[in-house]
Amino acid sequence: MAVKANKKAASIAPIYVISGKDAYLQSNSFEGVIDSLLTAEERAMCLYQVAGKDANITDVLDELRTLPFLAERRVVAIRDADKFISENRVVLEKYFEKPSPSGVLVLVVQTWLKTTRLAKMLVKTGRLIAIEEMKPAQLPQYAANYARSQYGKSFDRGANQLLVQLAGDNPGRIASEIDKLAVYVGDAKSITADDIEKLIGHNRMFNVFAVIDAITAGNAGAAVERLRKMFASDKDSRFTSVGAFAFQFRRMFNAKVLLNDGMNAYQVAGKLRIWGNKDAFFKQLRGLSLERIAGFQSELARIDYAIKTGQKTPEAALEMLVMKMAG
Repeated sequence: MAVKANKKAASIAPIYVISGKDAYLQSNSFEGVIDSLLTAEERAMCLYQVAGKDANITDVLDELRTLPFLAERRVVAIRDADKFISENRVVLEKYFEKPSPSGVLVLVVQTWLKTTRLAKMLVKTGRLIAIEEMKPAQLPQYAANYARSQYGKSFDRGANQLLVQLAGDNPGRIASEIDKLAVYVGDAKSITADDIEKLIGHNRMFNVFAVIDAITAGNAGAAVERLRKMFASDKDSRFTSVGAFAFQFRRMFNAKVLLNDGMNAYQVAGKLRIWGNKDAFFKQLRGLSLERIAGFQSELARIDYAIKTGQKTPEAALEMLVMKMAG
């Protein structure tokens, strides 16, 4: 996570390595480190940034050894530095032995092997900021913490879990959706499930609803066509589509259970917050058995695993599932 700016209290290391695969969390940590090293005014004159593919080791060392102008230090930051480090390891090892007294080197990498000589030297001369990948179970709490720290807002019970289901398991997308929700709710101190459904879930659930409608009608061609339109119209759908389908089928499963237990459609709609297009929702429900809905949920869980492990793309996996479901 981000390193808070506190130049007086924290000792400044001559070398920082930020390691992690999540681009959003990586960027947050990078900004936090730079804020701890330079003021906003100092950035213009004393920060040299370069992408790893464009970095030249000679230029980097010259920048590090250049005296800072009207500041305590000069910072050289190299993003996507994995290949740069591999190609210049010997020179960097010599620099790690005797870093510049007035320069700070910041390396941003995806992977940092602790068994290398460079990593062992960093323990003595610098600081490693390792960004751990968030597990799905951690994301609702991450959403709650972000909303509270950035906007002073809380989530109604379960609303943060709904947000994760609709936004997907990427921290950057979750934060982006919270940014929009904070503006949407205005002065309200809490974000409700209704706010999330109206701002984020409406279009996605409408698209999913249209696909399921074709499935229950047994029209595989229409279902696939609507699925492809969903991917074309919503740039985030390849990341959120499985979650949106899972959310809808989970709601259908719960509705079916409540109906079987003796509740009427009006009571079920109120309990599960089914506000829009209720007649169509219950019409779909009549065309699906509880066992079939449970089967779809199991298939979606397998698809989610296959997508996350790189075995399938969301588009291909969901098309296969839709054709199977419609058949």
